[in-house]
Amino acid sequence: MSNLSTAAYLVSSVLFILSLRGLSHPSTARRGNFLGILGMTIAIITTLANPGVFSYKEIGIAFLIGGLIGTSIAVRIQMTALPQLVAAFHSLVGLAAVFVAASAYYNPSAFNIGTFGSIPMGSLIEMSIGTAIGAVTFTGSIIAFGKLQGFVSGNPLVFKGQHFLNLLLGLGIIALIVKFCIDQNQELFWLIVAASFVIGVLLIVPIGGADMPVIVSMLNSYSGWAAAGIGFTLSNNLLIITGALVGSSGAILSYIMCKGMNRSFLNVLLGGFGGEQAASADGVKDDRQAKQGNAADAAFMMKNSQKIIIVPGYGMAVAQAQHALREMGDLLKAAGADVRYAIHPVAGRMPGHMNVLLAEANVPYDEVLELDEINRDFSETDVAFVIGANDVTNPAAKTDKTSAIYGMPILDVENAGQVFFVKRGMASGYAGVQNELFFRDNTLMLFGDAKKVCEDIIKGLEN
Repeated sequence: MSNLSTAAYLVSSVLFILSLRGLSHPSTARRGNFLGILGMTIAIITTLANPGVFSYKEIGIAFLIGGLIGTSIAVRIQMTALPQLVAAFHSLVGLAAVFVAASAYYNPSAFNIGTFGSIPMGSLIEMSIGTAIGAVTFTGSIIAFGKLQGFVSGNPLVFKGQHFLNLLLGLGIIALIVKFCIDQNQELFWLIVAASFVIGVLLIVPIGGADMPVIVSMLNSYSGWAAAGIGFTLSNNLLIITGALVGSSGAILSYIMCKGMNRSFLNVLLGGFGGEQAASADGVKDDRQAKQGNAADAAFMMKNSQKIIIVPGYGMAVAQAQHALREMGDLLKAAGADVRYAIHPVAGRMPGHMNVLLAEANVPYDEVLELDEINRDFSETDVAFVIGANDVTNPAAKTDKTSAIYGMPILDVENAGQVFFVKRGMASGYAGVQNELFFRDNTLMLFGDAKKVCEDIIKGLEN
């Protein structure tokens, strides 16, 4: 039975690796999801078939409750709420790691790691590290969820001595882990949990709203390492491999995103990411006037253009305008225009947010290009059509050293011959910074609901 379980876990691990490979590109993402589901199904069945599993009734009840909750969420969730949903799921992974560690600590014989008070040193180290990472993931993800959902302010919350306090807490947790591994005292175990809960909050509250996509990715990495740590405690090779895959892929993605935003990867780990940036321009009156256009203007100019680049952002997701946008693009292509889509690495509220929406609307994958693939083409583009993207198109990122987004590579939309900017109003973006692009001579603002604006342009193109 042991050999069969090992073989089945190996198959699951390979399927998880192939799943990650599939998820690396939109054209293979559906297959990647299927392989991941298949791998997890094999892993669950193999685990339940283990001779040491007896509580099938309790497991069945848990499956039923969890399945009903998960199905209800999946059916009702809007695409705009996916980032906070991901953050919420990360918190559950972290909390599960804490619960499993506590179970192993109080009943080690069930996990074949000795008896209470006589747990091997190696198991104690694995258990305590997994617990600490899991607790940090739990509270950090809760704060990230709150910021994305609007329950917690998206502005950085900073105070004097914040980094020093984080350092003290970090060193304190290390000291508690060392002491716990020596004494195996239950009070020390729960002190580790409590201190990790606190530092999880302190690491995320100084993060500005514009940087939340990177934080969601980093918390994903934390959840993977927490799972891997508990996998060592349980001597479960599959959990170790799966956790390591999630942890490493999340860390790599976070590094890529930090590079794309010209931010320090080390600051993400230390909770200083965005904390020392200018917080917000909200409340500062701006007397400049932006030029306003309408759908008829946009339809006429785009109908007579050869090269058009569409830049989608979170506003498109809120309005659910992706299908209307794709229809508009199809009409422009039928009229002979070269239509492409420019995606910034952190457009939306999570990595790949815009890619998923465009794929849902059946936009061809070869028309969707990343920042480094398309940025140089804006200077040769007749029309740039920005639909809800704000911070990722703001020229202030290149010119204003006091800006919260200074240094972040942006889409060079301002270099296009004509810019149409679809937005409900003149409010600043998620980073709280006014977009200088609004006031450029070649920019016309198209105010209104993004979907309605696209539908009006479609009517203009059809006339």
